[in-house]
Amino acid sequence: MSSRFILVATLATAATLAVSKSATPTGSTVSREQRKAETAAANKSGELTPAGQGGAPQPKTTKTTSSKTREQRKAETVEARKQGELVPAGQGSPK
Repeated sequence: MSSRFILVATLATAATLAVSKSATPTGSTVSREQRKAETAAANKSGELTPAGQGGAPQPKTTKTTSSKTREQRKAETVEARKQGELVPAGQGSPK
């Protein structure tokens, strides 16, 4: 390894350690048990954001019954597939 690589790696490590130490809170007013209780309550009430979905937490909506039968939804999906209207998995956004 070259001395330049070692120098860069050392500086990067030092910078990372300095940032992580400065980002660590020094005095929290909330205990770990209180934080866990708050998180459990938020999870139970549906206020937590699912992993990977970002954005502000949204409350759970009440479930409603569908106005279409399963067969109708399947037929619409087959027709959309034939027309090329389906978006590949993971590339669409909710309506």
